[in-house]
Amino acid sequence: MELFGYQRRDGRVGVRNHLLILSSVVCANEAALRIKRRVPQAAIVTHPFGCGMLGEDFDQVKRTLLGFATHPNVGAVIVVGLGCEEIDSTELAGEMRRHGQRAESLAVQNCGGTQRTVKQGVELGRQMNKILADQTRTKSSISELIMATECGGSDFSSGLAANPAIGYASDRLIELGGTVILSETAEIIGAEHILASRAINERVAKKIHAAVDGVEESARRAGVDIRGAQPSPGNIRGGISSIEEKSLGCIYKAGTKPVQGVLEYAEPIQGKGLWIMDTPGQDVESLTGMVAGGAQIAAFSTGLGTPVGCPIAPVIKITGNDKTAQSMRSHIDINTGAILKGRDTIKGVGEKILRLLLAVANGKPTKAERLGHCEFAITRIEKTI
Repeated sequence: MELFGYQRRDGRVGVRNHLLILSSVVCANEAALRIKRRVPQAAIVTHPFGCGMLGEDFDQVKRTLLGFATHPNVGAVIVVGLGCEEIDSTELAGEMRRHGQRAESLAVQNCGGTQRTVKQGVELGRQMNKILADQTRTKSSISELIMATECGGSDFSSGLAANPAIGYASDRLIELGGTVILSETAEIIGAEHILASRAINERVAKKIHAAVDGVEESARRAGVDIRGAQPSPGNIRGGISSIEEKSLGCIYKAGTKPVQGVLEYAEPIQGKGLWIMDTPGQDVESLTGMVAGGAQIAAFSTGLGTPVGCPIAPVIKITGNDKTAQSMRSHIDINTGAILKGRDTIKGVGEKILRLLLAVANGKPTKAERLGHCEFAITRIEKTI
């Protein structure tokens, strides 16, 4: 199975070639958005952070922004800042260039206001787009793919059809030399022992248990019952009875291969095979973390239907619910409902997902891309100072 992608200087392969407009701080969001309106081909990342952060939060936000900016799906970046923030746009662009990325920076204060910043940004964007337009895909290997797995708006069909079919595709991708990420730690609760039994060593098994223990301890410190959020009201209406049932369905996406390690949020992938990333169960935050870690593409199951996409990575929407496939057909890329009807098998549908994964990696747009869905959110740890 051949992959045709964009070869990057660091050896990674991109499946898209985006110009990314990246806000380094919330105060620069409006300027970044105005540049995007006049350079519509560009992808954009804005967020409510960039200042007033300490310690782990500062590190995590910066790590996530750098992960997106230096991502193999990004061919060039314009960083837009204010000029007095903690995450400085000039310094951020410098780090990107040290990673081999083509990057330019603008600061609203240095440019003399929003209008002048936008004018300069539009000129830069048009110049960069011309350079990217001349770049072409070259032959690579499917082993270069890193697939994020996600589930959102889950119902009874997710754990019975969509997630097992994604799990089959995950196994096949790993067998072909690729990489898969499982996330959503809050949706592993009650099934962590199964994943730990597949860890490559005791250290990894302990990290799996520690990640789940951390979620439960956070809930205890806050004095709340985690069952108020997991499963969600929609999950319950969709036929999921408990957090354990949801977790058992969730981990199907990871297939059956050994767990190589546990990554922090937005931490770069460290090798091939199956990895777990410690993220929240919240879909957009989880997906953002995995893409920042290097995933070029995502398989996203949804029983009830969710439109979530990503600014720089194609997101394949998969359902096991025939009604959802019909009512949200503008969002769903593949329906696995035939498994429940006995008209197809997990293996058969899993092979279809693998073929679609490769087709999307080679340039076929997903429904989320066609609709312009580009949700982005970074997990916070502590309060803003």
